[in-house]
Amino acid sequence: MSDRSADGAGGAGDGGSWPPVRRLADWDASRLRSLADAFETPLYVLDLDRARANYRRLAAAFPDAEIAYAAKANGLVDLLRVLCADGATIECASAGEVYRAREAGIPGDLIRYTAVNPPERDLEYVVDAWREDPTLTITAGAWDTVRRLAELGYGGRLCLRVTPGVGAGHHAAVRTGGDATFGLPADRLVETARDAVDRGLDLVGLHAHVGSGVLDADQRAAHRRFVARVADLVTEVCDATGSLDLVSVGGGFGVPYRSDETPLALDALANATRAALADVDARLSIEPGRYLVADAGVLLTEANTVKETPTTRVVGVDAGMTTLLRPALYDASHAVRPLAPDAPDRETISQTVSGPVCESADLICADRSFPRVERGELLAVGNAGAYGYEMTSTYNARPRPATVVVDGSDARLARRRESLSDLARLEVATGREVVE
Repeated sequence: MSDRSADGAGGAGDGGSWPPVRRLADWDASRLRSLADAFETPLYVLDLDRARANYRRLAAAFPDAEIAYAAKANGLVDLLRVLCADGATIECASAGEVYRAREAGIPGDLIRYTAVNPPERDLEYVVDAWREDPTLTITAGAWDTVRRLAELGYGGRLCLRVTPGVGAGHHAAVRTGGDATFGLPADRLVETARDAVDRGLDLVGLHAHVGSGVLDADQRAAHRRFVARVADLVTEVCDATGSLDLVSVGGGFGVPYRSDETPLALDALANATRAALADVDARLSIEPGRYLVADAGVLLTEANTVKETPTTRVVGVDAGMTTLLRPALYDASHAVRPLAPDAPDRETISQTVSGPVCESADLICADRSFPRVERGELLAVGNAGAYGYEMTSTYNARPRPATVVVDGSDARLARRRESLSDLARLEVATGREVVE
């Protein structure tokens, strides 16, 4: 879906020719309606051209860095292949994401598994994958994980994740840089690095992550302090164990979800990052997720119930917190746009968009002003490409939606809609005992 924003910014050949932000108003309403007609709702739509453009913009800002796409943002196999074709590696947060990357045909030297409190079956699977392709890399965030890897016979490439004590992000739940859960304590880093080398692991890098959604000036300042602290820690490790191949400062690059937010000052962030790491003799790695895919996706949903109340006009839709969890989980704001052909000419009123789950948290938005919506009409929800489908669930026994990818003028079903029968497919049939 290669439409452009109203400023006339042009082609899909490189990131610089696309605007740095794609607002919901920039999507072609007619084409979105045709996709909903063809594939029904609720429906995720992912524009691969936009993901490519975002990647190329980031690569231009960080020309010498490894860009490791954080697959947890959107692990669609079609997307992984597209980004790797443009030069990305893949950062995986679970054995399942490693599996998906391998299913996409991505070789081990382009896969890095970042373990957070990894279950044993995850480590066993990834170590087995390493035995098949020894170029794969594992990142460990605890001394216990290093020990478990050694006990499983892992002797491959290892990064250590450290908690630098500086966090930033759009919500307290995602400011990982200051959270003891994520990474080794800084005062245990050198000791653990020596231990990993003594156990025969190939220590190749250091990893840290500030948080998610870095956007405004205060968060960018925190990111600069974070990178400076990481640089100091790299020096300590290198002095103790020898040189490292790479230093990863994670991702966390924010996108503007609200209309009054401005795009990330990407070049300034890149320059500050390079300056903080100027004395570090290792390749810079960044791990963006949201920045590459958020504005490449929309969620389409149909109004099925319209209700006037004394306090608000409620528009009930077929997408809810099981389809898009972020508003309920983070109080996140996603733009909402009616797609009726005459919507721009309609009266703008305050409306609440609510899903089909019987919980007050099941909202797309509350008391938001936009053109009046009637039953049977379509709405689009913006910035749904990151952490949209990945957070879907079958709560209330609601099947998960389909995903369509658009690639230029082509559109295809990338992930089918779950059926009611899919909901019971994994259950084990058992006999019933009668209790007297």
